[in-house]
Amino acid sequence: MTTIKDVAKLAGVSISTVSYTLNNSPRISASTKKRVEEAAKALNYKKNGFASDLKRSKTNTIALLLSDLSGPYYSELIQGVQDITTSNGYDLIACSSIGGAQSTAVKFLSEKRVDGAVILAHNISDETMLESAKSVPIVLLDRILDEEHIYLVEVDNIEGGYHATEYLIDRGHSQIAFVSGPADSHDSSFRYQGYRNALQDHHIDYQSKWYITSNFTKEGGYRATKLLIAQQGLPQAIFYANDEMAIGGMQAFRETNLRVPEDISIIGYDDIQLADYTSPPLTTIRQPKYEAGSLAAHLIFQLIAGEKIDRHYKLSTEIIERQTVKDLNTFS
Repeated sequence: MTTIKDVAKLAGVSISTVSYTLNNSPRISASTKKRVEEAAKALNYKKNGFASDLKRSKTNTIALLLSDLSGPYYSELIQGVQDITTSNGYDLIACSSIGGAQSTAVKFLSEKRVDGAVILAHNISDETMLESAKSVPIVLLDRILDEEHIYLVEVDNIEGGYHATEYLIDRGHSQIAFVSGPADSHDSSFRYQGYRNALQDHHIDYQSKWYITSNFTKEGGYRATKLLIAQQGLPQAIFYANDEMAIGGMQAFRETNLRVPEDISIIGYDDIQLADYTSPPLTTIRQPKYEAGSLAAHLIFQLIAGEKIDRHYKLSTEIIERQTVKDLNTFS
């Protein structure tokens, strides 16, 4: 008897693509749909056989693919995904994307070992995302892909970067450095864009010597800050693209006998739990980490149910004021 695998082989597509096509899913392009339907017709494939194959292929598992499983940023995000996944009776597998296209995380997608995936992994290529989205529902958290089968939950990082920089400007700082995350990080690039926009809107000249690329870790923030110190002529303030780097920077300042915020102001990004326990407590931009994870998982289950959803959701940030920014206006 002809099986769904036979149809997939003849059409040159995955089994899941045949499944979506024969269930009239809007996820499949017109050309692919035509190819699958012609293959099914040529093989005299019956849909009742497809239904039993589909039932056997269901995994009741959702994947959460992350660039790094160790950072403190991810705990709230994972909890948000986990709570929604569990409430729907599914298992959650969290995987690191180390290795990019050759990683176990990508194999979960390409081999359809999961029923859906939430992805925050800048080292998985756009091409891999687009190909995987033909097989399983995908919600991205770290980039914009203009493709009808890709769904996005985005934190407004341009807004967040702008507000962080403007917060410093409003308190009298006109010399502001930016310590970025990895060069291929979409989130960091958007925060940088917000930083540049705020400087421009407030007629403050950008200085390339105060732009340092790092890697979102405490060690990276420490090294970037040491570089700024070594250049001499420190800025009045530093905007770190995440809290971990800001915490590393605070250590570098302590070792150099520079006081935060008396000698230099700093602001971070993320509002990780540790930010409230640094000395002094870190002023930062709060991302809705739990909310982003739970919304992304909720959208996955709507897609699994065959419901139509919007392709793009944007969440706002907020400033968390603590004690690492000095108000220079009160000392003028």
